[in-house]
Amino acid sequence: MVQRTSNAEVMSMDLSPKKPAKAYASDGGAYYDWSPADLPMLGAASIGAAKLHLSAGGLALPSYSDSAKIAYVLQGAGACGLVLPEAAKEKVIPVKEGDTLALPFGAVTWWHNAEGASAELVVLFLGDTSTGHVPGRFTNFQLTGAAGIFTGFSTEFVARAWDLDHDAAAKIVSTQPGSGIVKIAAGHRMPEPRAEDRQGVVLNCLEAPLDVDIPGGGRVVVLNTANLPPVKDVGLGSDLVRIDGKSMCSPGFSCDSAYQVTYIVRGGGRVQVVGIDGTRVLETRAEAGCLFIVPRFFVVSKIADDTGMEWFSIITTPNPIFSHLAGRTSVCKAISPEVLETAFNTTPEMEKMFRSKRLDSEIFFAPN
Repeated sequence: MVQRTSNAEVMSMDLSPKKPAKAYASDGGAYYDWSPADLPMLGAASIGAAKLHLSAGGLALPSYSDSAKIAYVLQGAGACGLVLPEAAKEKVIPVKEGDTLALPFGAVTWWHNAEGASAELVVLFLGDTSTGHVPGRFTNFQLTGAAGIFTGFSTEFVARAWDLDHDAAAKIVSTQPGSGIVKIAAGHRMPEPRAEDRQGVVLNCLEAPLDVDIPGGGRVVVLNTANLPPVKDVGLGSDLVRIDGKSMCSPGFSCDSAYQVTYIVRGGGRVQVVGIDGTRVLETRAEAGCLFIVPRFFVVSKIADDTGMEWFSIITTPNPIFSHLAGRTSVCKAISPEVLETAFNTTPEMEKMFRSKRLDSEIFFAPN
């Protein structure tokens, strides 16, 4: 059973956006992650967050995780090898900026940036660690390399498992000195990505139909079981939101007991979060590369800087539902005038004026 964090603990937590720390690196790239020690809401929400950076020719060795994840390609293009549980064949998926993949429990993956690539391949991972070894942090299991699974078995067990003689078994598990990320030898040929392997596994958020499009305000693509069915197995929904310069995202909350985990992709802006008893628990500026988490039922709003703001979020339910407190379709517009008049302790004229605003806009508000 997952232990709930008390209201007092949540209200006292540091919710400010944080950048990740480098976990390990090689000449092939680096792996970064966020720690619950630095961002306590990761542990409270049982959410893991990490980033993979692969330089040209970099390979993230085959591994699996103790957590289901959403992967989002932040930059570059490359290949993702994917072996799903009980699958007889590997998928070799061409990936590019904007791609989203749902990686269920037991999925084995490798990632590769081509030798001649002009840019790093950067992938964001967000996922549920509630059944993992460390709440708030991914535990990855490498199949090969210096920290690989088979280096832990005795030579006898390796030889028996793979039907090798003793010398071959000893050699095969000791010839890869790298750990986690390596650089491919010059001229080594890797499997060719297959476009057909994207089918039903990948959704590109930069090319998908918009779920919300407010001229001068912002745009949203929502990922759920309808457009990316594997998210059902992962148990997470996600979205990509882009708002224009000086635009505002309406105050709102997840009304299905979900946490919102937000990574700022580009730009930046101001963020306010209001929690229990009307207490403002966060007022800060968020910038590209930062991550923050909004507790369950807390209300969040953002205002972009001059250059706009783009963020990718996961929500801890596969088909999230949000309630907004301002705009044409807001909760406040639905409440009876007489109730609002009393609730705000105001005059009928003031309530009427309040209700007359934002009749032609919803969710995102362009600057006046």
